[in-house]
Amino acid sequence: MEFQRTPMARAIMATAAALPLAAFAQTDTQTLAPVVVHATPFSASEDSQILTPAKILTGNELRDKLGNTLGETLSHELGVSASAFGAGASRPIIRGMEGPRVKILQNGMSVSDVSSLSNDHAVAADFGTARQIEILRGPAALLYGSGAIGGLVNIVNERIPTMLLPRPTGEAEVRASSADRGKAFSFSADGAAGKIGLHLDAQTNETDDYRIPGLANPADPASASGRLPNSFTRRQNLGLGISHVDDWGHIGASIGVLDDHYGIPTDERAYIDLHKKRFDVDGLFHEPLPWLSSIKLKLGATDYRHTEKEPDGTPATDFLNRAVETRIEATHVPLAGWQGSFGLQTEYGNYSALAADTGAPNAVPKTRSTSIAGFLVEERDFGPVRVSAGARLESVKRDPDAASGFAQRSFTLASYSLGSLWQFMPGYGAGLTYSLAQRAPSTEELYSGGPHESTATFDIGDSALTKETSRNIELSLQKTEGLVRWKANLFHNQVSNFIYGRTTGVTVDEDGGADPTGEFTQRFWSQGDAVIHGAEAEISYNLRGEGWSVRGFADTSRGRLEGNGSLPLQPATRYGIDLGYRQGAWRSGLSVLHAQRQDRLASFETFATPAYTQVDANLSWKKKYGSTRLTWFALAKNLLNEDIRVSTSILRDRAPLAGRNLVLGMRVNF
Repeated sequence: MEFQRTPMARAIMATAAALPLAAFAQTDTQTLAPVVVHATPFSASEDSQILTPAKILTGNELRDKLGNTLGETLSHELGVSASAFGAGASRPIIRGMEGPRVKILQNGMSVSDVSSLSNDHAVAADFGTARQIEILRGPAALLYGSGAIGGLVNIVNERIPTMLLPRPTGEAEVRASSADRGKAFSFSADGAAGKIGLHLDAQTNETDDYRIPGLANPADPASASGRLPNSFTRRQNLGLGISHVDDWGHIGASIGVLDDHYGIPTDERAYIDLHKKRFDVDGLFHEPLPWLSSIKLKLGATDYRHTEKEPDGTPATDFLNRAVETRIEATHVPLAGWQGSFGLQTEYGNYSALAADTGAPNAVPKTRSTSIAGFLVEERDFGPVRVSAGARLESVKRDPDAASGFAQRSFTLASYSLGSLWQFMPGYGAGLTYSLAQRAPSTEELYSGGPHESTATFDIGDSALTKETSRNIELSLQKTEGLVRWKANLFHNQVSNFIYGRTTGVTVDEDGGADPTGEFTQRFWSQGDAVIHGAEAEISYNLRGEGWSVRGFADTSRGRLEGNGSLPLQPATRYGIDLGYRQGAWRSGLSVLHAQRQDRLASFETFATPAYTQVDANLSWKKKYGSTRLTWFALAKNLLNEDIRVSTSILRDRAPLAGRNLVLGMRVNF
């Protein structure tokens, strides 16, 4: 199957040119039921998110796209790619922004793992039983952290019940996959006893090393073929929740445990054992005061640990993060036409990366981090124009152990966002948003000073790093009603003091001494001014109704360090089409995504990723038995068995994505 490599401008122009014809073809002004975004103070629907461009994965769409990792699950969404560090660790990258610039939440609270610090670290969140996954940017992101320059992803599993159900409900699913001999089972259930809401969820997922179409390293004929060595995964999680629900609101708590064991597909053959325990409290109180419509209280406590081990099982480095986060958020009644929320958020963390045998701070010393922030997000209509504004003030401290010799650092962060949406015709809108967001350097960026087994790098931080400041302007056009809907976004992001990892090509031993045969490559955390700009476009027809549906999309972004070439790990220009057909008990779909060659490399990068075309398909059949619904489904991924290497992966030259993969499964809803 051949696809012409057209420039992104032609893809967007073709999409735009189709709009009048598609609009003319409408014979039905169908209004579809909105999907509510949880991570906003306005209970907004997905279609109203021009000021905070959003995507919400839920229902069948979420189950069809569900992968072994969060990054894989979201990698085909508009403006989203993935870090793709093998099958066990992959984090979403939004508009070329990665790591700590993309905040991961679970039920509106930080997951408090260490996935933002390095690409080999898995996202420690229970997304396998999620009810929906939300992608947000703009003013609403300021509610959750100044560092969310790229945006945020919120995983909603509703572990703490917020309503009382008349009867028990739930879902169970089993699936098996061919490329990795995978086996997965997930279960969630909700019920009530009087005014007590109850929740239970569990998941187990096991995969072997996955099949690849050719050589692991195309430049090395002696590299592995057939299957990618050390790409196995083992994952289990269990969660329990209970709450008291009444007319005044609810108050509840939950506990969750997660165990994750996965291989790192590098020459070192290291693997990671990850364990996490989490306790949450959630409360909502309606109309506690005459001038407040609600108050939300949240508390999350996390005990996280993962150990990087050598192939023989010898522990190399222990990563620990113990964190406590609190939030109080109040929504006020309309005031002079303005509605919105304000609140206070605190975070306390104790992070370290120590030698497993001696406890010495060979990678990152014990460091206490504290932050306290106040935030405000407001919205008001002025006739056909809706104005949205957000602001956040935050104080962050990094306090390393005195024995490390590093100095304490403090940062004052001020972020704000202002946007407007003009509904110039019913169902049509134009939006303009400007935001300024600041981020404090992470502990690892400041204080690293040792070997990192899984990435085979010797990381060297810079304790003098200053805060990042991002200035972003975005223009959006959108049609939100009818069978045909579309949206297009243009953005320009200028980042002062952008922090990035810069490799020198120098190999060293485990003590950092120069060694031509050393197994570690030096990586320095550095700063420079950066510019990222890009465009996104999408048009759809009848996405949620019966009969035929179609979606066409394209996205591109370019990032460069001023005076020093491209930013590292930049996404390729992509475009594609999704076709679907639903009738009665049957549902089917075909997805084609084409990514162009990505040769815009940073000065220290050497591998340009070739173009690829990924074709996926799905087919399902459902049958109702009283109040129970049984669904049989089949998913086919990478049908063309392409050698896919994504430009946003550190391992793109030695770890392609899986080859052709058939997934068969059954799901029961009751």
